[in-house]
Amino acid sequence: MAWRMPHESDAHERTWMAFPRTGITLGEGAEWQETAYRAWTDTALAIAEFEPVTMLVDPSQTARAHDMLGTSVEIVETPLDEYWMRDFGPTFVVDDERPGTLGAVDWIFNGWGSPEWAEWQVSAGVARIVAERVGAELISSVLVNEGGGIHVDGEGTVLLTETVQLDPHRNPYADKARVEAEMERTIGAHKAVWLPRGLTRDYDEFGTKGHVDIVAAFAAPGRVLLHRQDDPGHPDHEVTRDLKTLLQAQTDAAGRPLEVIDVPAPATLRDDEGFVDWSYLNHLVVNDGVVVCGFGEEEADARARDILEEAYPGRRAVTVDARPIFARGGGIHCITQQQPVVRKGA
Repeated sequence: MAWRMPHESDAHERTWMAFPRTGITLGEGAEWQETAYRAWTDTALAIAEFEPVTMLVDPSQTARAHDMLGTSVEIVETPLDEYWMRDFGPTFVVDDERPGTLGAVDWIFNGWGSPEWAEWQVSAGVARIVAERVGAELISSVLVNEGGGIHVDGEGTVLLTETVQLDPHRNPYADKARVEAEMERTIGAHKAVWLPRGLTRDYDEFGTKGHVDIVAAFAAPGRVLLHRQDDPGHPDHEVTRDLKTLLQAQTDAAGRPLEVIDVPAPATLRDDEGFVDWSYLNHLVVNDGVVVCGFGEEEADARARDILEEAYPGRRAVTVDARPIFARGGGIHCITQQQPVVRKGA
């Protein structure tokens, strides 16, 4: 077997999502909860303009999901507690030695390090349910990891963060060599580029401790998009400068130096909780398009669409207001998971 996680710009069979349900992440009050339902719905409908979407829905939310999503999105009822599909769902891979074979990596999910507030035990079993539904070969992993903690170029390179995979609340006995060996076994990445940390807000109580998909992403082999915070009053100003210096000194699996493409942050620096981590890096590449986080800043949102359309030639960028998603700890990439098309043999 030669499992390989394709680049996100490769053709998709569909995108998977999970619909919000009541719990600590959703928050209190009908009006506030509605902002989450609306944001997840808007994201699904935007993706559905480009490719099929399947939404997992807890039985408690079935009627609401049907009402909001209509007939544009396939709804599959299954018990959930959390609904960040990128993180607890399967990471899909293909086998280049067996054309037409789809694999699904089932990482161990413990709610981003098993914090006291997290509810995750039910959703931790979703990867197996999805794998069975699509007929994918299940690849069980002993590594505690989330889909938002990795980003690949599709040709053997993976971006990781030391504070995620080496987090003692996730993998207390792991070291880089063990993590890298598991990345090669499960997703075919034989070159790891380690970031020392992620964005500042991501280390708050409800953060992931440094998921890479909010700060950096491969636009293509050899080309990395990187969040840039221009305001020196924001702590991520220094963080993103240091990350750029590090990435510019790295090579990929093919030995190419990494070209770094800056994606400036929106102008907003703070919300009611402190410094924001609003980032356009948490986008989703879809068939013929890019679904981009929007932050209610017309000029900055438009600039991000332009940068991403240039980074992914031939794709149309569309914006979805992601502020309600970020207020709950993530963005559009965090709530989605792409399933690649598997190519049949000759």
